[in-house]
Amino acid sequence: MIPPRAGTRPPRTERSSCGTGAERVEVACDGGRGRTGTALACIAVLDGVSPGRAVAFVREGYDRRAVETPWQRRYVHRFSAT
Repeated sequence: MIPPRAGTRPPRTERSSCGTGAERVEVACDGGRGRTGTALACIAVLDGVSPGRAVAFVREGYDRRAVETPWQRRYVHRFSAT
């Protein structure tokens, strides 16, 4: 789980199955950019995108301002080592 900032709620995740047998995961936070973008970048790493490319991948495909802070970018890089 991505650690929330002090005074904020942790990211909410919701999971549902679709009719094709595949699963969809919805990731959201209040702003929809920083923590959500970080979670999406980590999911991209799990799917084989390199940690160095994951932030750019999310910014290109989701929101150009996703993964807002330096600590969020570091989290994506450290996530790959876990």
